[in-house]
Amino acid sequence: MKIVELIIDETDELNGIEAISIVENPAIEEDFVALKSQEFRFAELDKDKKLLVGPLLIPNKPIYRRNGEDEYYIYFSRDTVRKASQKYLKAGNQDQSTLEHETKIDGLTLVESWIVEDTDKDKSRLYSMEVPVGTWMGTVKVENDDIWNDYVKTGKVKGFSIEGYFADKLEEPQDKGLEEELEAEGLLAQVLSVVEAEDVELESYNDYPQGVVSNAKKVLEFVEKNGWGTCGTPVGKRRANQLANKEKITVSTIKRMQSYLIRHKKDLEASTSYTDGCGMLMYDAWGGKAALRWSESKLKELGIIEAGDEELKEPCWKGYEMVGFKMKNGKKVPNCVPIKK
Repeated sequence: MKIVELIIDETDELNGIEAISIVENPAIEEDFVALKSQEFRFAELDKDKKLLVGPLLIPNKPIYRRNGEDEYYIYFSRDTVRKASQKYLKAGNQDQSTLEHETKIDGLTLVESWIVEDTDKDKSRLYSMEVPVGTWMGTVKVENDDIWNDYVKTGKVKGFSIEGYFADKLEEPQDKGLEEELEAEGLLAQVLSVVEAEDVELESYNDYPQGVVSNAKKVLEFVEKNGWGTCGTPVGKRRANQLANKEKITVSTIKRMQSYLIRHKKDLEASTSYTDGCGMLMYDAWGGKAALRWSESKLKELGIIEAGDEELKEPCWKGYEMVGFKMKNGKKVPNCVPIKK
């Protein structure tokens, strides 16, 4: 099985972490980097100060990913974790937060950040966290009462997850810590058997129609003159640039595109122009109606969904909206909550 190291490309200004998401069950997707849920639990909840403490990124941890039929592992070196944390802070992204990688939220700020240098003396031990050297730890202040009361206190969110973009490469593990992790999980022999001296190119596509490109370009032209305002997450903004430049996107991104466009139909219908809220602007940032038609067609073509598949239907019943996902009977399903009026 392949192992892909995710790295910071110093020449690409888009590389790096753009937001911290609070989630129930961190998942591995093309645009989002998250470790296994049991390792991403909040280490401490300070109910009086409304602080969340926990690991943001752990180095040398093999993370399983699957893209269609392609199975592989990703990991971050200690150097990359450090660079990613520093770049995040230098960019001033401390208050960039999302809920379940879906909804941009205000009132959450990273107020403390550090890299674990000594496991015995590190502050993380105060919270009974046994994380390895090189782990990026953080403290997030929550000044959003709705998020604190409805999601943190109720346990609907249990950990941090990272949103960011990284370059990737395939290579033999160089760090002894990674080798130990791989060997402990019985993966080292598999990884070494497939290592090659070339980059990995995951299955991806850019045969979407010109209508998708045009919609994304219209959004970027509008934003260049008027700015994004309060609209969009870093992912939505990145998606507009990808589509406008007709870049290749992976199967996981196509799935996400289809899911996003279905869920936000009601937002589109509530807008009449780009200046009327965020609905139409962000819908077109993801390629608009042309992208919905293409993504559904492409997923059918790849045999991932069939006509009548539940994924093509509205995820929540009338009067409810989807806010991320939750686990039910071992399956990831939409998290439907009442629409606040």
